Amino acid sequence: MTPPKPESARRFVGTIVLAAIVGAGVLGYAVMRPRASVITVDPTIPAGTAEGHLLGDPLAPVQVMEFGDFECPHCGDWSTITEPDIRERFIKTGIVAFRYFDVPLSGFKHSYTAHLAASCAEEQGKFWEMHDKLYATQPTWREDVTNDPMSVFRKFATGFGIDVAKWEDCVVKQKPAARIKGNREEGMRLKIQGTPTFVIGDKMIGAVNFDQFKALVDTALAAAKKTAPPGKK
Repeated sequence: MTPPKPESARRFVGTIVLAAIVGAGVLGYAVMRPRASVITVDPTIPAGTAEGHLLGDPLAPVQVMEFGDFECPHCGDWSTITEPDIRERFIKTGIVAFRYFDVPLSGFKHSYTAHLAASCAEEQGKFWEMHDKLYATQPTWREDVTNDPMSVFRKFATGFGIDVAKWEDCVVKQKPAARIKGNREEGMRLKIQGTPTFVIGDKMIGAVNFDQFKALVDTALAAAKKTAPPGKK
């Protein structure tokens, strides 16, 4: 085999060096490129079907819908103070099927990002873990505290043991946007006046304490029993 000429050898070495420099540059960009901090609504994505996020037996006799915003302080108070009792006494016992509908309000800068974070966690079976964490930790990520809520949400996702890269890709690409918009439009269709709003049976109410909530569940349960087929009452 004929040895390469000096000039050819220099071009060969130069090509390797250039490839190495380009490769290092690409790697450096991948490492150093800015990560998402706040996601804004993509107006080109149309609203999809309003499905809500289910907790409990879908065939439970009492159907409850909550229309909530993750950055809404009243929603946070209800979620951390009243909702735990609702889950223990009504949802876990099979009396209530509870569906959470996203209503990210434009008045809260980080709300939409939080709703994406929760819906993308749902892809990996962790919606309610993210739901609870977002409400319990509102003071750590709301707009008057940080300009980078995603850095907080990433820590939550890591703590849940989910694939963070897959979760973040979902958030940045706004994959659940159609569902979130559909959930919000369902609230607008029902003419809710604020968050949280609950629909319990045929009654619509705002945030109430446990005893008031229980009274409405009891009424809805009694009505469901009256209309249930024989043998299912």
